[in-house]
Amino acid sequence: MMPFTAFRDEVGRSRRQPAGRLAGTLALLVALTTLAGCTPERRDAAPGGTGSEPAATGDARPAPDVPVGSSTHDLTVDGRKRTYRLYRPASADLTKPVPLVVMLHGAAGTGEQAEQAYGWTGQADRGGFLVLFPDGLNRAWAVGPQCCGAPARDGVDDVAFITELVATVGRELPVDPARRYVTGISNGGLLAYKLVCDTTTFAAIGAVASTLTGQCPAPKPVSVLHIHGRQDQTMPYGGGPGRRDNNGTGRNPVKIDGPPTPELAARWRSIDSCGAPTVTTDGPVTRATASCAQGRAVELITVADAGHQWPGGRPNPPRAEKLLNLDPPSTALNATDTIWRFFAAHPQPAGG
Repeated sequence: MMPFTAFRDEVGRSRRQPAGRLAGTLALLVALTTLAGCTPERRDAAPGGTGSEPAATGDARPAPDVPVGSSTHDLTVDGRKRTYRLYRPASADLTKPVPLVVMLHGAAGTGEQAEQAYGWTGQADRGGFLVLFPDGLNRAWAVGPQCCGAPARDGVDDVAFITELVATVGRELPVDPARRYVTGISNGGLLAYKLVCDTTTFAAIGAVASTLTGQCPAPKPVSVLHIHGRQDQTMPYGGGPGRRDNNGTGRNPVKIDGPPTPELAARWRSIDSCGAPTVTTDGPVTRATASCAQGRAVELITVADAGHQWPGGRPNPPRAEKLLNLDPPSTALNATDTIWRFFAAHPQPAGG
């Protein structure tokens, strides 16, 4: 599953490439497009922490090499050099613990593409929180042996990478352990779900145009916001394989076997001990919102006329949209603002 905006950089570079190389690039990007599974393995909280990572102290001060604005960094996990971008807004008050959002790009995307496409830096400026934009290896995330792409084929542990990344940033900056959040689109949303299945690192998840695949037998309660277009053919709203699915075979395996989106929301309502949802509709946007135990919430936002996209995101280059059959971002909703408001209202409950 790939966000439509993920192709902007590739298409721009392709103008300087021979036609044969352009065709090869486009074929690779299309092949990379999406999703997969959640394994039974769980990384429970280390003593004093809320995930598999070492406990954050909450009283660190910014290191000299963490400037205001956007900066690039690397981290070695499982013998692999991993890269990421960190956005530290000037509005973040680092004299006290601050929230952290991890934004996971879709297949064929990058951290830089996600930073440019979805508006999280402007949201961080207004909200005073930190944002991480990590890079998947070969522009994809492994969420199981059958998805997605080369990282899945090569057995990359992206859960280990993200949890170690959160811990590393928590040692450099005063991240509030109760206000760590993860969001992602498509393949990135798959990894976001896997992270809340396999760890207790995050207080809430915001998934866009994605699903939960594979096994997730005993997740801990977590607030969940899921945004999905009814016309999505890559991650079908009705569940099951999408148009990028190859049944998890070949050099770039992609297997999508998620449930219908309303069933996924119902499952999380059960996990979180929620009441019945309240349903409201405003034009093409329908919200089913449930209040849950310990102040958590589960909300499903459905956009009737939208496909596989990030609502309110940067428009796709027209050439890429036409050549690669990409869905335009819906203008009926600002997903970034909606997700941040949900996150801000749902920190990790005390003792939870």
